[in-house]
Amino acid sequence: MKVIDNNLVNDVAEQAKKSPRLRMNYNFHQSLQDKCHRFLNALEPSTQIPIHHHPTKDETFVILKGRVKVLIYNDEGEVVKSCVLSPEDGVYGADIPKNEWHSLECLEPSVLLECKEGPYIEHEVDGILEIAKK
Repeated sequence: MKVIDNNLVNDVAEQAKKSPRLRMNYNFHQSLQDKCHRFLNALEPSTQIPIHHHPTKDETFVILKGRVKVLIYNDEGEVVKSCVLSPEDGVYGADIPKNEWHSLECLEPSVLLECKEGPYIEHEVDGILEIAKK
């Protein structure tokens, strides 16, 4: 059994601060080929998470610490919906349906529990929304 406690959450958060990407995962799944991916994702403000989608996979975020804005986009890269996940405000998570363009904006040092279907597949060119970057 792996226990998700303050020690683990704070350790992953510290690793994110030292990472060039300003984020760090702690995987509970054993392999990138596993059918279900469960992991902690520690984020620091200024980390860059591109607008992307998973054509065949739903994705769930549950916030354990901090504040993160979840943004949903249309095909033109315009924000159509957003919410701020914050345990202090009683907004604990978001479930993103497959093929929905989304990104995260870290508002303060944060740790999320993420779940999505495996196996891991690196984003193809069409998995990242380039339109919004123009």
